[in-house]
Amino acid sequence: MASRVILGFLAIKLLLYITAGVELTINNNDTDHTLQTEPGLSQSLWCAVRNHSREEELVWLRQDETVDLKDGNRVNASSICISPVSKEDNGVSFTCKLARDGSIQITVVLDVIFPPSLSGENHPSVPEGDDVTLSCHVKANPPARMVWYKDNNTLVLEPARFQIFQSSDLFQLIIKKAQDSDGGAYMCEASSALGTATRNFHLTVGAGKLAFPTEAVIAAAVVGVLTILFAIVARLEAILKCFRKARRSSSNTAL
Repeated sequence: MASRVILGFLAIKLLLYITAGVELTINNNDTDHTLQTEPGLSQSLWCAVRNHSREEELVWLRQDETVDLKDGNRVNASSICISPVSKEDNGVSFTCKLARDGSIQITVVLDVIFPPSLSGENHPSVPEGDDVTLSCHVKANPPARMVWYKDNNTLVLEPARFQIFQSSDLFQLIIKKAQDSDGGAYMCEASSALGTATRNFHLTVGAGKLAFPTEAVIAAAVVGVLTILFAIVARLEAILKCFRKARRSSSNTAL
């Protein structure tokens, strides 16, 4: 029993000795950091082991997913390439760590910068009195400054009827109980140090919803049914008269 304890203790000391002083670098940087880049570029990440006393196998993670590495690209040094970099890679983390001890690791986060781009569907005409929402979808890094315009002028918001909703990728204008005066040309603008983008909307506010004339339709239907019934009755009476005449004519001929 005592020998097992001693062996376990020695194994722990050996592991600590082997691990002590071992550190990782990515592109010669020995701390977690961000790496600024742009869409369309190729970005190489080089991970290396420092102060090691044995060969060390390395593992790469993209976010939480393991990256497949070829043989010869795992021991003591390992590289991966992101090509081409895209807007969707912004904020994605890449982590290099020791295979035998995941606590020894280093992470780089991509900071993909690009000018604003906007998208959004034009809203169809709406009845007067309805609520309407104009949605402007935005992609930008660094984050863009967002503004709404109406008929080429900065939109003046009436707190009781206008609301603004904004998130990292959505900029919305909500109009409560739209009025005829709310119709016109709207523009969403996104601007940053890298550029400016706009998206145009045209809003038409029509007359209010017409109440469906239920009573009038029912009355018309009743009149129509009665008219058909009267026509059928009149037709039956005409047929019966012809039948009676035919019988009388037949009787006279027999006499």
